[in-house]
Amino acid sequence: MWDVDTIYKIPQLLHEQGLDRIICEDLALDAPPADLSMWQKLVSAQEHSQHQVTIGMVGKYVELTESYKSLIEALRHAGIHTSTKVNIEYIDSEDIEAGGTQGLAHLDAILVPGGFGKRGTEGKIAAIRHAREHKVPYLGICLGMQLAVIEFARHVAGMDDANSTEFNLETEHPVVALITEWLDRDGKAETRSEDSDMGGTMRLGSQRCPIKDGTLASRIYGAEVNERHRHRYEVNNHYVPALEQVGLIVSARTPSEDLPEMMELPQDMHPWFVGVQFHPEFTSTPRDSHPLFMSFVNAALQHHQQASEVQKATA
Repeated sequence: MWDVDTIYKIPQLLHEQGLDRIICEDLALDAPPADLSMWQKLVSAQEHSQHQVTIGMVGKYVELTESYKSLIEALRHAGIHTSTKVNIEYIDSEDIEAGGTQGLAHLDAILVPGGFGKRGTEGKIAAIRHAREHKVPYLGICLGMQLAVIEFARHVAGMDDANSTEFNLETEHPVVALITEWLDRDGKAETRSEDSDMGGTMRLGSQRCPIKDGTLASRIYGAEVNERHRHRYEVNNHYVPALEQVGLIVSARTPSEDLPEMMELPQDMHPWFVGVQFHPEFTSTPRDSHPLFMSFVNAALQHHQQASEVQKATA
């Protein structure tokens, strides 16, 4: 076995070395010949992409990119299925706090992934504001959705002090906060507080939620979404009506607690701006990709093409 430039070449490589035959012989299995045509198509699509985009992943663990391995692969899966080479730039949100957002101007899309703790959050919020104001496709996952709501509350809804109680317990506008009671997937009541164990009271696992008709989310997922969760804090429903009055759309809610699961901006405000409380990267596969990531990459591709046309017209 030797190194290859993509893990998706490994099944074919092991097959050529006879590993599947050896295993079947040792286990006395009468298996039909392996059909690796699907893997061959995946590798061919990855190596012969017709387009190219650059997506900025703004986080605080960027020196350890394996922290985002599921996200990285989900973007690659989407690239395979959209014939697009997805270049990922890992951007430290603390660098944005120190130097501003000028380094984001060339990006075709921006993604803010999940995370915990206050460090680097203001840099992420600045990146989200850049994406919103410059109409750059934006995907916020878990914390990335919560920070998108905070950014919108501060700079569109006029709540200058808006924040999460995870970062500032004294904020005047806790648009993201800790809910104290909810029902788990079996209908059992769970409770938590600021003193609760951080892992034992997280909202975990998949949850099926209806999607609001006529939204971008409905065009991506259909009538409902069923994705996995791993978080403690939630968008505070107390502030949602005021945010909706100035444009925010809550496109999916949990059926039992009515908690916001997905948010977006209307098309006349932004071409593609989506936040999700769950982790869609966990259900992406190289065979099928994932509809949310494919839509995101397609939006990045459209932004890239429009930017190229503008550049040619002004050259």
